[in-house]
Amino acid sequence: MAKYVFVTGGVSSSLGKGIIAASLAKLLQARGLRVTIQKFDPYINIDPGTLNPYEHGECYVTEDGAETDLDLGHYERFLNIFTSQANNVTTGRIYQTVINKEREGAYLGKTVQVVPHITNEIKRRMMELGTTGLYDVVITEIGGTIGDIESLPFVEAIRQLQWELPDEDTVVIHLTLIPYLKAAKELKTKPTQHSVRMLSQEGVRPDIIVCRTEKPLSPELRRKIAQFCNVRQEAVIESADQSTIYEVPMAMLREKLDLTVLKIMGITEYQEPELTKWRAFLDKLKYPKSVVRIGLIGKYLELQDAYKSILEAFVHAGAVNECQVQIVNVHSEYITPENVGEKLAGLDGLLVAPGFGLRGVEGKITAVQFARENGLPFFGICLGMQMAAIEYARNVLGLKGANSTEMDKEAADPVIDLMESQKNITEKGGTMRLGAYDCELKEGSLAASIYGTQQISERHRHRWEFNNRYLEAFEKTGMITSGKNPESGLVEVIELPAHPFFIGVQFHPELKSTVENPHPIFVRFVGAALSHAAEHSVTVKKSDTVNVDL
Repeated sequence: MAKYVFVTGGVSSSLGKGIIAASLAKLLQARGLRVTIQKFDPYINIDPGTLNPYEHGECYVTEDGAETDLDLGHYERFLNIFTSQANNVTTGRIYQTVINKEREGAYLGKTVQVVPHITNEIKRRMMELGTTGLYDVVITEIGGTIGDIESLPFVEAIRQLQWELPDEDTVVIHLTLIPYLKAAKELKTKPTQHSVRMLSQEGVRPDIIVCRTEKPLSPELRRKIAQFCNVRQEAVIESADQSTIYEVPMAMLREKLDLTVLKIMGITEYQEPELTKWRAFLDKLKYPKSVVRIGLIGKYLELQDAYKSILEAFVHAGAVNECQVQIVNVHSEYITPENVGEKLAGLDGLLVAPGFGLRGVEGKITAVQFARENGLPFFGICLGMQMAAIEYARNVLGLKGANSTEMDKEAADPVIDLMESQKNITEKGGTMRLGAYDCELKEGSLAASIYGTQQISERHRHRWEFNNRYLEAFEKTGMITSGKNPESGLVEVIELPAHPFFIGVQFHPELKSTVENPHPIFVRFVGAALSHAAEHSVTVKKSDTVNVDL
């Protein structure tokens, strides 16, 4: 039987439960254990697929086509394994399952209640992965903050499992904030005490307290937290701010979080942590030899989590190229033909990001034109690829009415059109072309050289596609379709061989980039940006992300 670790949060949201869960999982994996992570979200949406990126950040798509919480991206990037629909559960999905069972008569006329019916379904899903025999440890992150009304059924389910399972089979980690008051010049533990007391009032006893803090915890503070939160002093873990999320596993290793968890679970057979690749990655990340500036053209730039996987893929690719990738955020709504040269001045590469809707698309098209005409390395993802096709149709083929029917249903030249399989769909949730699909790459193409093979599989999330009626006109004038789905003929990759680096992909390669396996397109794109920087000899100071027009 698997062991179960539950990660809850208190005092404040956005403390990093997902990163702590992923870091613990990485350490246990490095010690030879089979580990998986799952996220339970308390909102009533079935999944984040219909949520605005400003509401919830990016929607992370798994290999099996599930639209999930962005924390699953952290899980995959840290563990280098795929997650699935089973790794993300919402309150909406729980209630949907219970109501469907009630309609089928599964409860034999019983009154359906939060306890036991909702909590039983939560427990079933909490233990589902652990009963497969594939994992030694299942880590479950509970979204939200202790005290939220929405989280109560999940907390009750944990209480029941603590009572039902042997003591060594469950571990509860509570992540809290230890605020630093500048006026008093001291850290305050009272919010943590209140948070743990609230958790205890719900019947759940934490085994480990992880404390987010700006300042180091003194032995006296650790003892105080342990005493008033009823845990061992060694179970009070300091989680100080790090320069990058990829430093957190090493910080947790120094704090012996993994060893504390193993001790509580009674696991005595484990190896020394194998983190050679992780340490090598961190060395390259912390000591880059050069810098490149890449423009991220998007429409949700006010919230960086909206493009989380793209930003992390650049981190991975930058380490491979031993350079710092400096992201310059440029809001597409503010780009015009008159100011595009000014907005994109000094860039070494341009990525046009995915998205939905009309807002900002003309700015994206203008940015693509600038990159194409000025030899600036270009990379378009999903909508970014579609904007590249529209720009080419308008300015090279002379089809001034070229557009996507997503933006203009009556477009004179619908270069991008709604997929045939989508035309009769009325429900929005979970009905896009989702998950992994095969793609065949053209021999001798840039895409084939990047992947080193002609057969690939990538994840998708879209309803519109390249209109094959225009395929011949594109290829006659120099833009090739170097990747297609073998079954549907859907265009997956477009590129300009005459350009230093110009590629657009219908899929989302950022979703499969991990620390140990950086995505090859991002790696090659950053390499192209390095070449561009060398040719233009622009000296850029190493710094953090740059924001433009936000």
